[in-house]
Amino acid sequence: MPVTSRKLGSVLRGLVDKLVYTELKPDKLSEVLDEALLLLVECDVAYDVAEELVERLKERLSGVKVKRGANKHDIVLNALREVLIELLTPQTEVNLLELARQKRERGEPFVILFVGPNGHGKTTTIAKLAKWFKDRGFVPVVAAADTFRAGAIEQLEEHAKRVGFKVVKHRYGADPAAVAYDAVAYARTGKANVVLIDTAGRLQTDANLMEEMRKIARVAKPDLVIFVGDALTGNDALDQALKFHEAVGIDASILTKADADAKGGAAVSIVYATKRPLIFLGTGQGYDDIVEFDPEKFVDSLLLGAYSISGRS
Repeated sequence: MPVTSRKLGSVLRGLVDKLVYTELKPDKLSEVLDEALLLLVECDVAYDVAEELVERLKERLSGVKVKRGANKHDIVLNALREVLIELLTPQTEVNLLELARQKRERGEPFVILFVGPNGHGKTTTIAKLAKWFKDRGFVPVVAAADTFRAGAIEQLEEHAKRVGFKVVKHRYGADPAAVAYDAVAYARTGKANVVLIDTAGRLQTDANLMEEMRKIARVAKPDLVIFVGDALTGNDALDQALKFHEAVGIDASILTKADADAKGGAAVSIVYATKRPLIFLGTGQGYDDIVEFDPEKFVDSLLLGAYSISGRS
């Protein structure tokens, strides 16, 4: 995975270095891990998540006997790797391609509702996903259900010209739920088999807008609700994801701007706290600048650096 966080990776690799020269006894481990907890929080790992990480690592390493000739560095590194993968592996999985295929086989459109705050790249992400589906043989239609923000419909239409997909739109100020309904109805005629619903960027504290979003969900009956967050907002992304999850129930997340020098903790925090998968990372402004999230590859991108993991290149 061509995405990593320099800061979080540096902190984690530094933790491995310190643990290599630490006796693997509970009291000695606590000294190093208490310091590491604060550094993880500075990397936008939510406090509860950082606490869980260090506790699991302490349990994994406490009392471990390093046999003569064994590589203590690899023992510590593999323990940290296992804990991170556990935290990044959600209770549920979402396979977009398989879900879309199943709906297509039943002659029904696959409907996705995208939610998230202002300015997090939701509309551009939808255009990327429209291309992603097109490249895999599907016909997407996008509902311009952001009828609030000036220029939102035109922005989506510009993406549509470049990527090649149908946009269902109403006038500004129209009921967003009606736009979503019409997009699903259009797909049901057989002209499209994937419906992507764009919505107005919302502050998670705006009760009226959150209720509007619930209405869109009731009317469109999406198969999935995907939260789009900005990796650069760190712990704010976690708070936003939890609020949207509480309001409408998210099934998965996408983090944008993962190519920038983010501290890196948002990915770990969102997956652990929502118990829902992170399915894509946005890595740039191009339509192909989106990568499927793989917990193992992400963790390896954090930990490898100048190090090696036993049995791995």
